[in-house]
Amino acid sequence: MATLVNGSVPAEQFALAETFAAHPDLSFRVDKFVASGEDAVMPLLWAQHVPAEELEATLEADPTVRDAALLNEQDGEALYEMTWSDNIQLVLQMITNSRATVLDAIGENGRWKFHVLYPAREEFSKTSEFCDSHGVDFDVHSIREVDRSSASRYGLTSEQRDSIVDATRRGYFEVPRQVTLQELSEAVGVSHQALSERLRRAIEALVENTLLYEDVDTGEAELAVADD
Repeated sequence: MATLVNGSVPAEQFALAETFAAHPDLSFRVDKFVASGEDAVMPLLWAQHVPAEELEATLEADPTVRDAALLNEQDGEALYEMTWSDNIQLVLQMITNSRATVLDAIGENGRWKFHVLYPAREEFSKTSEFCDSHGVDFDVHSIREVDRSSASRYGLTSEQRDSIVDATRRGYFEVPRQVTLQELSEAVGVSHQALSERLRRAIEALVENTLLYEDVDTGEAELAVADD
């Protein structure tokens, strides 16, 4: 059975520590995480809460960054294409060596938080061993087992899963969009309105069964500490 893990590492052991120190309110969200074999990269990042013109010099001076190209700005966020130094590879290897899938990665308050799906609990054990042997402080906030045999592991119906995966692969969620909702609905063979509702319900289910689940875990952990 697959294992879903929420954990974090200090920015000092991964990426952009100096940038976070210069801008305490800054947060980054990984737009795309690519893993191939033993290599992994985070080519696209969304930055929030700090204007792009203020970030430019800080990113240029950060030792974990080789280049940061501003691609787009919208709704108070800035999208960057990142070229990283070799310094960040240790934490990325920690994940890819275990055949894990990064579902979400966010950097804020001097830490990087990862939402990671491992194919089995034993694979997560490899991550723990890797951290111990390489001095990586990977703090685990929650762990739960999930059933990978069906789309229901995230509360999705098979139709919702197929639709949201197809929309992602075709670039519907990219900026700018690579395909319209009308084009997607024609390919699937359902109405524009039906597909819109299906995607909305799929996104709602994903949030409830991943991000909101993380909030519940955090709350339970805080209650446990308070009870002690």
